[in-house]
Amino acid sequence: MYAVIKTGGKQYRVSEGDRLRVEKLPGEPGAQVTFDEVLMIGGEKVAIGTPVVKGAKVRAEIVTQGRDKKVIVFKFRRRKNYRRKRGHRQPFTELKITGISA
Repeated sequence: MYAVIKTGGKQYRVSEGDRLRVEKLPGEPGAQVTFDEVLMIGGEKVAIGTPVVKGAKVRAEIVTQGRDKKVIVFKFRRRKNYRRKRGHRQPFTELKITGISA
């Protein structure tokens, strides 16, 4: 059984036992998170929401909170002596899917 959930402006296809990185969610490692925005549930019987499947929930456990590798943003204009260097580290939450209920 799998589900398609929406969080952080993105959609993810998840199954029980999967680990995935999503946009930062509040909570400490070990805390439980429930996703109510389930767009689709698949498996033996497929249920597609309009826009969400009524009564469907996906439960997950927070494994870690962290920050991704640094991305360098370098702006440059030739012959104008213009250079700007900035770095960015995107925060993330790593989840372990513990259950899908329709």
